[in-house]
Amino acid sequence: MLVTMIWGSNFSVIKWSLTVADPFLLAGLRFLLCAIPAIFFVRRPQVAWTYLLAYGLLFGSFLWGLCNLGIATGLSAGLASLIIQSAVFFSLGLSAWLYREKLHRFQWQGSCMAGAGLCMIIFVSDGTVTFSGIILVMAGALCWALSNFVLKESRTKELLGFLVWSCLFAPIPLLLMSWLSHDMFFLKAQFRAMTPSFWLGLFYQVYIVTLFGYTAWNFLIRQYSVSRVMPLSLLIPVFGLAVSALFFSEPIGYLKLFASALILSGLICNLFGERWWAAWQEKKRLQKQAV
Repeated sequence: MLVTMIWGSNFSVIKWSLTVADPFLLAGLRFLLCAIPAIFFVRRPQVAWTYLLAYGLLFGSFLWGLCNLGIATGLSAGLASLIIQSAVFFSLGLSAWLYREKLHRFQWQGSCMAGAGLCMIIFVSDGTVTFSGIILVMAGALCWALSNFVLKESRTKELLGFLVWSCLFAPIPLLLMSWLSHDMFFLKAQFRAMTPSFWLGLFYQVYIVTLFGYTAWNFLIRQYSVSRVMPLSLLIPVFGLAVSALFFSEPIGYLKLFASALILSGLICNLFGERWWAAWQEKKRLQKQAV
């Protein structure tokens, strides 16, 4: 729960940080500090450099570069934390395509429910939603799903080392995009505007959200069954929406609540539907035998 609270609040920290820094510059500094000086203390994992490169670009450059840009266009931090969960459904589709895994009916039903919720969000008119923001964050979610497959294919057990060393490749395209989008004078002005509170928020993203959060989560995945740990990720948008409403006074109207409920219900149906249906069928079978 601590990790999900940290991840959920991260979107509000990003939104606040974007008042000072360009979206690509913010993400570039985040992953630059994730890699340096940590690479001098964490051993490089014994995997091919191509895995580190691919993961760094997908997870660092594309996921958070696009997510930051989506929030910068005006998308609510709380809704960004909710929409990013569409990575679950992208993962399902990619699994079916890459590994020929057959999707059960509850996964299809859950995907349809979540899709309907995402479509409803487009019609929210309280100033916290932009169509471009939704598309950008969903594109980031797709990159997150792809990065998970890269991690799986690498078969690494050195999770912290894999994360730290892959972060070496993320800042280069991000900082280059920031420079190409503006000019050196603009970037110098941004650095001069960075207050101690901005750097505190950036360190929160680097050391608490990224290095601690992902290491702790991967530790839990290794210690306990995935089926016990993964459902807790549903708390990320709950914390995200709550923190966003608390610090930015972002309204949570009935349409937004209903759309959020549809998306979360779709996720729950995807995670638990088949198991609950099998348990109910078994219960009915035992009741018939007892009669």
